[in-house]
Amino acid sequence: MIKYLENDFEKEIKDKKILVDFYASWCGPCRMLTEVLESIEDKIDILKVDVDKFPEIARKYGVMSIPNLILFENNQVIKNQVGFLNENELLDFINEK
Repeated sequence: MIKYLENDFEKEIKDKKILVDFYASWCGPCRMLTEVLESIEDKIDILKVDVDKFPEIARKYGVMSIPNLILFENNQVIKNQVGFLNENELLDFINEK
């Protein structure tokens, strides 16, 4: 399921494995990545965070470029990836340890 952050980031990532997509509405690669995320939304929870609306969260996690994907598990950053990924690359990113 894809969810768009509305307010409480910490609550959204709490105690689960979740893929967070830091994006902006004006970003072309971000829009392309959304289509890929929609194709895998049945495999993992996805939270989209607009960096223009939540710059403090982006800063907290060192987001300097978008799109930026961060995989969280139990409130901890597992890994991150900057830039567009196709569906196979995205699935590899999520599943590789």
